[in-house]
Formats: sequence, structure tokens, C-alpha cells
Amino acid sequence: MERLAAAGALLVGLLVVGTSSAVDAELSGVFQEMVKSECHFINGTDRVKFVKRFIYNREQYVHFDNDVGLYVGDTSYGEKVARYWNSDPEWMEYRRDAVDRHCRHN
Repeated sequence: MERLAAAGALLVGLLVVGTSSAVDAELSGVFQEMVKSECHFINGTDRVKFVKRFIYNREQYVHFDNDVGLYVGDTSYGEKVARYWNSDPEWMEYRRDAVDRHCRHN
């Protein structure tokens, strides 16, 4: 019985510590933006998929997939960004060519 009480006390302590560190991280005022480019080689260099992901605070908000050929919004803000980027034909041509520039070239 004493072991059960000790295990329960330890679990409660860990939950409190985990909760306070999560709250501290939430209120830290540090924001992170990350752009991640991926090359997926499906059939050598014949079939290559290029994906570029835009992530803000661990949430992907927009991505480009060369199979789709357009930016796709993953959040409401990402939809606005995607509409803006997709409206520029010169930029879209540059982005569509990225599969050759980044993946097949390397």
C-alpha cells in the first residue's frame, strides 16, 4: 500500500512539473519559424516529389507540393498566404522548377 501511495505522489509531482514547464514555454515570448524542404525519390530520379513546408510554432501553416503544383494552406492564415503566392505566375514557375534545382541536381 505504501508503494502505491508513493507512486501516486510521484505521478502527481511529475504532472505538476510538466504542467509548469509547458506554461513557462507558452509564455516565454519566443517564436519559431521553420522552412523545411524535402525530396522524395520514388523511382530513382524519374519520379521525384518535392515538398516545401512552412511551420510556425510547431504548426504547419502552408506547404508546396510539386505533385499539386500550387501552395496549399493548412490553416486559415496559410490559405491567405497560399492565395497570395499562387497569384504570382513567375514565382510559381520558379517554385515548380525546384524539383530539378534541389532534388535531381543533388
